[in-house]
Amino acid sequence: MIDSLAALLAPLTPERFFAEHLDRQPLHLRGAPGKFADVLSWRQINRLLDMTHIWSGTSLKLVMDSQAIPPEQFCTRATSRDGAPVLQPDAKLVQGWIAKGASVVMNDVDSLTPGLASVSSALEDAGLGKSQANVYISWQSHKAFRTHYDTHDVWAVQVEGEKDWNIWEGRADYPIAHPAFRGQPQAHHDQARGKLREVVRMRPGDLLYLPRGWYHDALAEAPASVHIAYGVHAPLGMDFLNILSERVLYDPEFRRPLPRQDGSNPAKFALTQRAGLLGQRLAELSRDPKVMEALAQFVSGYRYGRGGYDMLAARGIAAPVAAGAGGDAPAFRVLAPGAKPVRRGAEWVVKAAQGSVVVTPAEAEAATWLLARPDVTEAELAAVAPAVDAPALLGRLTAAGLLAPAA
Repeated sequence: MIDSLAALLAPLTPERFFAEHLDRQPLHLRGAPGKFADVLSWRQINRLLDMTHIWSGTSLKLVMDSQAIPPEQFCTRATSRDGAPVLQPDAKLVQGWIAKGASVVMNDVDSLTPGLASVSSALEDAGLGKSQANVYISWQSHKAFRTHYDTHDVWAVQVEGEKDWNIWEGRADYPIAHPAFRGQPQAHHDQARGKLREVVRMRPGDLLYLPRGWYHDALAEAPASVHIAYGVHAPLGMDFLNILSERVLYDPEFRRPLPRQDGSNPAKFALTQRAGLLGQRLAELSRDPKVMEALAQFVSGYRYGRGGYDMLAARGIAAPVAAGAGGDAPAFRVLAPGAKPVRRGAEWVVKAAQGSVVVTPAEAEAATWLLARPDVTEAELAAVAPAVDAPALLGRLTAAGLLAPAA
């Protein structure tokens, strides 16, 4: 589980990241294929999408070759859990569009599973700001979005497949989520992006950091690609104005009417004098210890509320110890798609980065089946190969780096 910024950035240290990359330049870090195995998997994606009532035409989006598909074309009218009418994604319609190559965007997922939440918490614990996550599922040769920038820092975590990111030299000057920036035409972006800086191929376990406003676009280079984009929203100077606006409620100078204007020079001069006085008061308030204390508290607490429930503990009751196979069975993600046992003389061997695994003929057949899948559980393996010691085989393949535990 990713439990800190250090774990997310490893082997790069947070100190070096803050000194060389934060708000300065992009960063691409290679990672072991299993680094983000417990953040998200195909099994979890399907499980989340099966939670039908948490999705709408807003939280789940489809994009086909850079064009958003209207919700009416993949949703049906339904009633939400709150009793309100809603457009709800229909599995058959969604999968029909997927068959044509449509990309899937799952918005606001950072609180839906412990794995997804762990990365957001690591970023927020480091004081980087509020971290919100979207999942992007795309298919080979179908581009979901044209060249653009984001109005927040982007931390992209690759969990499945491969994707090429074009990183351009251009960077917008601290854009925010306002029509003045979001309404810019594509022609503006195509010109402002500048020259191509680099092409980054993201593979499972890789991390990509892009400062706010940095131009980029991406295209899947494998049959399927899944990455999670964590958008980190840092507190801004404009937030300080909001704190001051609350403080001036208690200052009579800001509650007084402004000088009446009749077009005469004395009236204009009086207005200029008053504006100067108010500006001076704002400067004084900016140095007020109470205002600075409120600002410091705002910045240090700038994160989303996420989780925190423990109902038994709230009643002073000890949590029961699980005695059986309650809940979902643990899954193992396949880290070496395409790997399979080969025969060497009288032995069957599975090649791995950490050395070869010798298997029996029955285990070779089971390993061929499971390594052709994205993930597998012990129960699934046992059902397919009852003559094989499923826990032992999974343990040996995991130790060799062919599998990794997945949530």
